[in-house]
Amino acid sequence: MEKNSKADRARQFMPFSPLRGFEELIRAELKDESPKRELSEYDAQRLSQKMQAVEKGCLVRVTYYEGDGYVTTEGIVSDFDIPMRRLRVVKKEILLDDIWDIERIH
Repeated sequence: MEKNSKADRARQFMPFSPLRGFEELIRAELKDESPKRELSEYDAQRLSQKMQAVEKGCLVRVTYYEGDGYVTTEGIVSDFDIPMRRLRVVKKEILLDDIWDIERIH
């Protein structure tokens, strides 16, 4: 009987996540599974202007192509390497050529 009570006591300290799987569901819904689109000259110029406002440490919302569709993510820019053509939002590395839209969030 003591074994069960120890197990019961241990169970109360286990992490509880009532929404387990919910984050994956949200990520799946945020993914627009469509072929990669080419930026028009106007869109490329608009995107370039938006990127000028981006710097390390700012909060951004980025829509980019990943695998088989577009994903939107938000986070702090931890690195912005123009010569290497990549942007790192928290720990996610995004190639500049894959970015469809970026918005600095104040």
